[in-house]
Amino acid sequence: MNDFVLPAIPPATLAVQGSSSRFPIRRVFCVGRNYWWEAPVNGQRPARETPFFFMKPADTVVPAAGTIPFPPLTAEFCHEIELVVAIGKDGSDIASADALDHVWGYAAGLDLTRRDQQMLAKEYGRPWEGAKAFDASAPCGPLAPAADIGHPQQGGVWLRVNGVERQRTDLAELIWPVADIVSFISTSVTLRAGDLIFTGTPTGVGPLQPGDVVDAGIDGVGTLTMTVGPRAR
Repeated sequence: MNDFVLPAIPPATLAVQGSSSRFPIRRVFCVGRNYWWEAPVNGQRPARETPFFFMKPADTVVPAAGTIPFPPLTAEFCHEIELVVAIGKDGSDIASADALDHVWGYAAGLDLTRRDQQMLAKEYGRPWEGAKAFDASAPCGPLAPAADIGHPQQGGVWLRVNGVERQRTDLAELIWPVADIVSFISTSVTLRAGDLIFTGTPTGVGPLQPGDVVDAGIDGVGTLTMTVGPRAR
């Protein structure tokens, strides 16, 4: 029995569709710029850039239901709908061909962002954590096990605010598909069972206001509905 100097914090967990069991969350990786936001030029896309990721604490993952707090220190609180990948098997230097064997399931989630802080960080070359890693910044719907739904390669990705659609794309439009993302991150760190990967958001990102109702989802994976709470201060 361990003797802690402070009460041990319970692990962050995520609900599983159709089950009373829960998925324990170890780390949260978030991939940036993984959909094209600009129209093709003369029918051509530029070469794909090397993927990059930032991280959020595990306890920023909360149920995407009920009321989500409006965070402090921002005047531009923005939504980003994303496919969330749950890792179920450890691995490093995973080949893309083997990557989906390491995926336990999928969910629809939001990478909530203090956009004004992110723009300031970009301007001064600072880290993004102040813009991305605040409390309740990663609301997530229940996980759908890959054993039940397979590994979706296509399907609508969408988000509405107060019934008005703001984001819409298809999983087939990911610049770096799930297998490539899992493989890439595993070359940087050893992926562990319990890790989550937010895979990037399509164009249409916009601000949220207190009282806004957000409903979003990924076809074949899951949906979510939540309300934005009052400003923290």
